[in-house]
Amino acid sequence: MANEPTSTDINALLDDLDAGIFREKLARALSDAAAGCVAHGKAADVTIKFSLKQIADSSQVDCAHKLSYVVPTAKGKRSEENTTKTPLYVGRGGKLTLFPENQGKFEFNEQSSTQRA
Repeated sequence: MANEPTSTDINALLDDLDAGIFREKLARALSDAAAGCVAHGKAADVTIKFSLKQIADSSQVDCAHKLSYVVPTAKGKRSEENTTKTPLYVGRGGKLTLFPENQGKFEFNEQSSTQRA
């Protein structure tokens, strides 16, 4: 564990945000923007904004992820904006993960030490 990276794995994080839907939204926004840019010879804009807020006194944050984009059209432009939230754990060095780094293992034994009457 001492050799594990302490920075956020951005690929894993994108897969975790909004249960993977955020990555799909981003891919669609980039494709739409690029297509509009080429079709109409005008600039497009794709913006991602992350806002982090601590959840109570825990080592978790609420990560609000906002995706907005502007796509040129023949006579103007169209835009869309979407904001969702995902609770994340903050590990060593600020590493953001969906699950805690030190998730304990649950021991389920077939025989319990306490018997019910």
